[in-house]
Parts: sequence; structure tokens; C-alpha cells
Amino acid sequence: VAHDRRPQSQVVDQATRGLPRCRLARPPPTRHAMSTYESTKVPELSQQAVLMASEEMPSGSLPVKGYDFNQGVDFEKLMASYLTTGFQANQFALAVNEVRKMRAWRLSDEPIEEDERDDLRDPAVRARTKATIFLGFTSNLISAGTRESIKYLCQHKLVDVIVTTGGGIEEDLMKVLAHDESAAPSPPFSLHLTPLTTPPPPKCMAPHYIGDFALKGAELRRRGINRIGNLLVPNRNYCIFEEWLMPILDEMLEEQNSEGTRWTPSKMIKLLGERIGNEDSVYYWAAKNGIPVFCPAITDGSVGDMLYFHSYKNPGLVLDIVEDIREINNAALHASHSGMLILGGGLVKHHICNANLMRNGADFAVFINTGQEFDGSDSGAKPDEAISWGKIKPEATPVKVYSDATLLLPLLVALAFVDPKPDGTDGGPTLPGASS
Repeated sequence: VAHDRRPQSQVVDQATRGLPRCRLARPPPTRHAMSTYESTKVPELSQQAVLMASEEMPSGSLPVKGYDFNQGVDFEKLMASYLTTGFQANQFALAVNEVRKMRAWRLSDEPIEEDERDDLRDPAVRARTKATIFLGFTSNLISAGTRESIKYLCQHKLVDVIVTTGGGIEEDLMKVLAHDESAAPSPPFSLHLTPLTTPPPPKCMAPHYIGDFALKGAELRRRGINRIGNLLVPNRNYCIFEEWLMPILDEMLEEQNSEGTRWTPSKMIKLLGERIGNEDSVYYWAAKNGIPVFCPAITDGSVGDMLYFHSYKNPGLVLDIVEDIREINNAALHASHSGMLILGGGLVKHHICNANLMRNGADFAVFINTGQEFDGSDSGAKPDEAISWGKIKPEATPVKVYSDATLLLPLLVALAFVDPKPDGTDGGPTLPGASS
């Protein structure tokens, strides 16, 4: 067998052919060997691994406990239970506390520095000086019903600086534009959607509609309907927006040429907010309450389309983005304290964070998005990465919540911004562990 050149399996098979199968079986254990199953002693290594001793939990550790619906539905207690529920519910509760801290902060909380400005030494002034809150949001949050939550923040001047994208400007304005209701389509456009259970918005507005993620793009394109996730936007809305915007662009160009006005995206957005004249608009309230709105990507959307067409019809209008970067950076630089509430990622997240780099970091920060950090994107970056860049202070307690912001923004506004008292204190239910 040793010199046979055939495959070993064939050699062994022939050599053992005809032998009783029992002669090939494994020999039984000797009389003195003990089977593992016959042992009565637990292996020491396994016992140590499984029954390893624990250290005591740190003082103040919160036990995991969810809401008990046997007590009925109590919104305040339900929200309070998030802090001890775990996972993203816990992160959301921490985010609520972080926003409450940025809203509650006053300069009087801090000791007077040796080089403090004279006007900031007055105790009354220090008690009135608040943190500057930067709000950033992507355009889809204006497309969705979260627009109304953002409008509330502007209407009551609960934020100080806004950064958004081009779509975040135009979609607010087109939703409140009046137009000829005889030309308005009737939802839901016969696209086999579930019938509306609530009355549709007035036809004299240009709303978006609830659709479905699965609607086919080719069919929608044929019908002149655009899809944003499961939202539908009739293309007519953009035509209405163009009819309204073009004359304003003409006026801006005329003022630029006759008076030397240097337009910036933020100045343009303020003008549009003033001209819309509708209290249902986010930018109406931003203009009215002096909240600057920065949009470095103003050309990335329908506004950019209109600027492109206008450059042919009436060329020469210039928007200066350099003046705007100076303004937002100075807003952060000269803030006594700063807080960042950023919904979504991309440009709005980085623009706000980078402005706060000018002051060596924000004092408070909350990020709500679905981005992951494994691809190196800024959208998915955790707050600790921003700390490494000097965009958040090392001693801060920033929070990131992994969630679609449409789920959480209304709750965050309810818990951290809607206050029973005019002075902004004692707002919403008390969450365990919340700072005063």
C-alpha cells in the first residue's frame, strides 16, 4: 500500500474490502478513562468564565425601566421613561436635556473674567445674555410636515441663526404662495393612493401631498409630479414659484445697479420672507424676528434654476457668499456661549460646525441624523470627531441621535422649546437626570 500510486482512498477501500465493519470502529475507552458526561465536577475554567464576579455599578447609575401602560397614557411620564429605556430612546432623552441646557444658560452662570467687557459686568445684563442657538436643517424637513415645527421656532424667536439648503428655502415659500385655484390639481392625482382621511389643504395654496415610496418614477414624470421619498410635489408648484420670484430678481438687479446694493444669499432670503407676507411661512417669521438665514448652496435647487434663467433674461445679478461667511463666523465668534441643533447632515452640519470653530468650539450640541461614520462622511461623523477639529468644546456634553428627524423634531420642540412660562423656564416634562 505504501508504494501504490493510486489515490489513498482507493487503496484503503480495497485493503479493507470484505472485512466486517465493526473491526473499523473506534475502540472503546479503557476501564480507567471517564467520559465527560460522567464527570460530576464543573470545569473550573468554564465556571470562572461564566460566573465572573462584577464590580459595583457607579453611584447614580439608572436601572433600565420602560413605561408601564397599566397606568394609562401620560405623555409626560412616557417621555420621561425614555431616559431609562435604552438605545436611541435614551439618546433622545439626553438630546432633550442638552437643548434645555443650551436654552437655560445665562452669562450670569459664569464667573466674571478679568478681561470681561464693561457692559457685560452688569448683573442685569449678564442675567439677560443667552447662548446663541444655531439651527441647521436639510430641505426634506421643509418638504415634510416638520416645516411647521421649524416655523414655530422662528415665530417665537427660539433660535438665533439658521443654516439650510436651497430646497429648504423654496419649498417653504411655494407652499404658502397663492395661485389660481381653478388650475390646481385635485389630490391624490389618481395614483392609487390611500384616500385622504382629512380634508386637503385649500386649493389656493401650492402644497405637497402624501404619496408612497413605491410609486414609479416614469409614471410620475409623465404626469408632471415629483417625488420626495413618499411625498409628492406637482411640478406646477415650481412654475408658480418662478412666476413669483422672477419679478423680485428684476428688482434686486435694479437696486444693485442703481444703488450699489451688494446682495448676499441671506439678504435675498430676508427679502423673500418680507415679500411672501404670509404668517404660515418660516422665512416670514425669520425676517420679522431678525433671524439671519444662511444658505451657501442657494443655487442648488429651484432658486438656482430661476437664477440661471434670469441670467439669460436679465443678466448681471450677483450674490456675494463671502459677506455671508463673514457674518455667520462672526455670529459664532462673538457669542457668549453657543449651541448647535443640527437636523440632518451634509452642508448644513458642516457649515454650522465650521462657524463654531472660529470660537474654538460650541458649548452645546445635538445632532439628529441617520448617517454612519464608517465611510468618513461629515454627515455621519459623531460629535467626538468635531471635538478633534475644535468645533465642539472638549468639556461639552454633545449628543447624537440616530433617527429620521421627522420622528423626533416635533417631540423635541414639545419637550424643550414649548414653555408654560414666558421667561423660557420650566418647559415640558421633567426627565430624570435633567440639569436645571
